Amino acid sequence: MASSVSPSASPPRRGRSPEGSAKSERGSKSPSRSPSASPGPRPSSRSPSPESESNSQATHEDQDGARVPLAAVTNTNGSAGQVKESRITKPDNIIGRAGGAYIPPARLRAMQAAITDKSSPEYQRMTWEALKKSLNGLINKVNTANIKNIVVELFGENLVRGRGLLCRSIMKAQAASLPFTPVYAALIAVINTKFPQIGELLLTRLVQQFRRAYKRSDKAVCLANAKFLAHLVNQKVAHEIVALQLLTLLLERPTDDSVEVAVGFMRDCGAYLTDVSPKACNGVFDRFRAILHESTIDKRTQYMVEVLFQVRKDKFKDNLAVPEELDLVDEDDQMTHMVGLSDEDLNVEEGLNVFKFDTNYLGSEEIYQQMKKEILGEGSDDESDDDGSEEESGEESEEESEAIQKAQERLQIQDETNTNLINLRRAIYLTIMSSLNFEECAHKLMRLKIQPGQESELVNMITECCGQERTYVNFYGLLGERFCRINKGWSDAFCASFEETYKTIHRYETNRLRNIAKFFAHLLSSDALTWEVFALVRLTEADTTSSSRIFIKILFQDLVEAFGLKNLDNRLRDPSMIVQVNTPGGYVTRGVFEGLFPKDNPRNTRFAINYFTSIGLGGLTEDLREFLKNAPKLIMAQQQEVESDSDSSTSSDSDSDSSERNGKRYRSPSRSPSRDRRDSKYQRR
Repeated sequence: MASSVSPSASPPRRGRSPEGSAKSERGSKSPSRSPSASPGPRPSSRSPSPESESNSQATHEDQDGARVPLAAVTNTNGSAGQVKESRITKPDNIIGRAGGAYIPPARLRAMQAAITDKSSPEYQRMTWEALKKSLNGLINKVNTANIKNIVVELFGENLVRGRGLLCRSIMKAQAASLPFTPVYAALIAVINTKFPQIGELLLTRLVQQFRRAYKRSDKAVCLANAKFLAHLVNQKVAHEIVALQLLTLLLERPTDDSVEVAVGFMRDCGAYLTDVSPKACNGVFDRFRAILHESTIDKRTQYMVEVLFQVRKDKFKDNLAVPEELDLVDEDDQMTHMVGLSDEDLNVEEGLNVFKFDTNYLGSEEIYQQMKKEILGEGSDDESDDDGSEEESGEESEEESEAIQKAQERLQIQDETNTNLINLRRAIYLTIMSSLNFEECAHKLMRLKIQPGQESELVNMITECCGQERTYVNFYGLLGERFCRINKGWSDAFCASFEETYKTIHRYETNRLRNIAKFFAHLLSSDALTWEVFALVRLTEADTTSSSRIFIKILFQDLVEAFGLKNLDNRLRDPSMIVQVNTPGGYVTRGVFEGLFPKDNPRNTRFAINYFTSIGLGGLTEDLREFLKNAPKLIMAQQQEVESDSDSSTSSDSDSDSSERNGKRYRSPSRSPSRDRRDSKYQRR
């Protein structure tokens, strides 16, 4: 290194790199360019002025572009140490020409130790660079697994001061890695709950950047911004009007690129738009359909639109609005911003991206520290509390948590729209229709995890599916038999279904009625269903309709085919088949089949005999015929018993009257001979 610098040496040129000046300082110039070897004086127009010569003598640039006193350079004793000391103490050395050069940690600590004034521009510049580096690092390493921890670390930084840096860093990271867009949107959704101005600033910058990219036909930027906007709409940071405006703009004059961007946008936020604005969503898909019919786009884009319709048909099952692991914000806590594409007064606040000196820096930092404590809950506990108070608070918190848990258990949300019920019926129907045999079907239906009280829905779906077939399919009978044999709960559910079906049988058409009758006949013949269900059947002319008589006819004809007439007759005469019936006078015990074979009135008995005889089952009416044959004798015997009871009551009354008289004997008048002859004549008849 040269010990001195000649006054005639020309000052360093503007734009020369710091390395060039350093090389010149080390004496790396060639001999031909040295002052002694110069051929002669330069033209006066290029000769250095006295001011430049004095400046060149007074100062010189080091490797970082900072102005260093030449005394530090020309000192032969410990020059390197002098230069290093000047770098530490000189404020301008914190920033290089690039606006933020790398500073080794040891040197940075030395700088921080050298600066005592925390409100000085040098210290603020240093903290600004550290904030920018920290924000970039946190944004670059965020993912689904650590997003909760990253959010806490982000709130530890001064986001109010660095909101411009945060928005710029997130936009750059999202454009570089599109698959992580849902993660960045979830991160902004959490930050937006505490600092809504950050969410609004990011949304404003995205809208403005999309406008410029759309005018320049920059497809890559449009795709990235549209994807980010779609997920911000899903997280309710942006209003759905923004999404509809963007789709209208893209599809108003469709091109291959605009339709491709619209398809990607719709796949990302179509599920959310379908829920919150179904009519507008239907209008967008109608526009897509019209574009397909116009055939103004190429085959590749047409295929993308067709795939979008298939995604819509599958109800966006692979494109959820908000994945479960990224649903971090309650709906009531979210702040939704309305920033439209047509707004003219959008302020992107580019000045927030660069350093600015803050005259009230310490006060601003203190205010943010208080906000951070409120957000993160720091310092809320009093460290001076003793162990006893901590235990009491712990017990109180446990009691509160138990009370909350019990209240949540008591709280039952009632779904007035019956959405869950409709989905259950759909799942049952699809399972029945897609099963190969009844065993597979029963296994799949048991895996649906039907809740207690929903057994009737499964039973009704099996019955309805059986009734909808053109002819009876034995698959349904075997399926019902399998469920009846699982436990008594399913058997009771099928009994209730039989009762409901019989009461509403007049609403069914003939084919459906026949299938359902054969279904229940199978359950009865296999003893999967109890025969006590016949207790509600009363076979009289007044209590039956044409539909119910057809139902009973098909039911008994199938039972005869399964059992045979003799075995069926024995089953119907079983004296152990009794049931308790609830009447206005209380519970009455009677036979299960008394309604099928009525004996209370000869007219009802004749109707039952004629009915079973007409359907070819007259062998079941032998009991009724015998009863009807002996009915007059039984009626006469009943009448005689009634008359004898009345005569005995009359004689007892006359005896009491005679005893009351004063010693006079009273003889009751005897029956006349003519009346006795009439009674004997009636008995002979």
